[in-house]
Amino acid sequence: MCGLLCGCGNLPEPYAPPAQRPFFAAPPEPARIVNMADADAESHFVQDIDAALQGNAWRWTGKRPTIRLHANSNQGLMYSMAFAVADSTFQQTGPVTLSFFVNDHLLDRIRYTSPGRRRIEKPVPAKWLEPDKDVTLAAEIDKVWTAQSDGARLGFILVSLGLEQIPEPK
Repeated sequence: MCGLLCGCGNLPEPYAPPAQRPFFAAPPEPARIVNMADADAESHFVQDIDAALQGNAWRWTGKRPTIRLHANSNQGLMYSMAFAVADSTFQQTGPVTLSFFVNDHLLDRIRYTSPGRRRIEKPVPAKWLEPDKDVTLAAEIDKVWTAQSDGARLGFILVSLGLEQIPEPK
């Protein structure tokens, strides 16, 4: 009796699974700007960038802050960095010169004769990058400020550093 009651059920008819559609991922970004407040920012740091995030937006650097990114393309890329020369360090160092590097190639060298916020954007020669390879981006300051209390050596304030895609002309 029990077997008959359990064996008689009102089960739905079998059916085929829905048609499968191919998954298309978004195309990979050819470039990336690393904002110092990004959750994964530290995974890109190579050297001379302080681990402590200041003001929820920036970090102190040492002499030659360097990051590593993956470049999917070598075409139409621009080195981009937002930073500041701090008034407090400038009082000791005076004018400073920053040199900007892509894979250890000197992109530009600029002298700053006053403190303040700055932004640099420079096209990167395609021959300096290999598509689908890692690229290192750096900026080197000629004079660092040294704290007398603990010997800490500070360069400049880094807000963001990376590669931007240059928009194609229309």
